[in-house]
Amino acid sequence: MKKHTISTLKSIKGKEPIVMITAYDALFARLFEEYADIILVGDSLNMSFLGKSDTLSTTLDQMIYHTNAVCNGAKKSFVVCDMPYGTYIDKKEALKNAIKIYQETKADAVKIEGGVEKAETIKYLTQNGIAVMGHIGLLPQFVRAEGGYKIKGKNEAEIENLLKDAKAIEDAGAFCIVIEGVKSEAAKIVTKHVNIPVIGIGAGKDTDGQVLVWSDMLGFFEEFKPKFVKQYLNGAELVKEAIKKYADEVKNKEFPSEEYEY
Repeated sequence: MKKHTISTLKSIKGKEPIVMITAYDALFARLFEEYADIILVGDSLNMSFLGKSDTLSTTLDQMIYHTNAVCNGAKKSFVVCDMPYGTYIDKKEALKNAIKIYQETKADAVKIEGGVEKAETIKYLTQNGIAVMGHIGLLPQFVRAEGGYKIKGKNEAEIENLLKDAKAIEDAGAFCIVIEGVKSEAAKIVTKHVNIPVIGIGAGKDTDGQVLVWSDMLGFFEEFKPKFVKQYLNGAELVKEAIKKYADEVKNKEFPSEEYEY
């Protein structure tokens, strides 16, 4: 599959659904590359990779480390690096950290959570050569401030706020928007009202594409399963079965057999 650019991603809005998946290392990025239009190095790695309870303690250096690994594994993929909590508290701080990501990785873009209140920051970044993917709706980096993961778009006022956020991000120069944890009808309305691709996660089928965390969709993350996640593989059980078989064979002196000896 030919690598996407910002222009090609914009051009397929409404014509071809965009496939996005997270990855944190070269091994899985290489496996995903053939089928994913975009690979997101998400700060979700703090939970699924490091075992933390939320994304808030992710550091910029961690994101750079994992983005480099993903870029090494999927050299032809369009790679987006999440900017972690606290790295874009104002536009100058955001630019400094985004430049660090660009200089130290081959990421094609960064992702920032927030709507109207982050529009000035997004504009500042795009004016300085940084490609930005926006993120509205349920914002994982705001989980403590909001007292949990709150679904958005449940009434007209919330839909209006989502529209304002999406338009502000688009006007600021973002090339794409992730919309998370919103009512399906709200996501459909937002998608129709902006000219850039809208990629949903827990937002129904009427967006321009979908994104899932790889360890959720492949059944490796066992702590909990969000309602919107479809598991395409029972990964954890398959791995456990294989490890048990290996362990049993080692205990019983069945492995290595002569076949595996020099």
